[in-house]
Amino acid sequence: MQAQRTTVDLTAYPDLMVVMLGFRLRGLRAIPAMMAIGKGLGEIARRHPDGLLHHEGFLFGWNHVGIRQYWRDPAALAAFTRSEPHGGWWRSFLRDPKQAGFWHEAYSMRGGMEAIYVNMPDGTGIGMTGFAPARDAGGAFMTAAGRMAAARG
Repeated sequence: MQAQRTTVDLTAYPDLMVVMLGFRLRGLRAIPAMMAIGKGLGEIARRHPDGLLHHEGFLFGWNHVGIRQYWRDPAALAAFTRSEPHGGWWRSFLRDPKQAGFWHEAYSMRGGMEAIYVNMPDGTGIGMTGFAPARDAGGAFMTAAGRMAAARG
C-alpha cells in the first residue's frame, strides 16, 4: 500500500506565527509554578484569545512541558503577550522563577525567527545547538519584536 501524502494551504495566513515554548522544572519550588502555568494554559485553550488559531501541549520529559501555538499574525501575538493573564504571569515569573526554566522560539511566515531562554542553563532548541551564539537579552534583543527584526537583518 502506497503512503498517502497530504499538505496544508497556508495562503490565507501570510502573517502566520508559530510559537514553540516550554517550561522546565529545575527544583521542587518549580512545582507550584508549573501548576499555575498549567491553569493559565488551560484558560488560554478555553477562551481562545483573538488571533490564536491553534494551541496544543506535549511533554518533552517528566520535568519539561511544551506548547505549540499558531497565531494569525504578529500583532495578535503581541497583544496577547501584553494582556492578562499572560502579562502578569510573565512579570511574576521574571521576579522569581521559583527554580523553573522557561523558553520560547517564534517563527514567522514573513521570514523571521527569534528565541528567548530564562533560567535554561543547559539550553533547548536553538539555544543548545551551538551554531548561534548566546547573548544578553537587552537593548534591541529585549523584546520578541526586536529579536525578530534583528534576525531579518
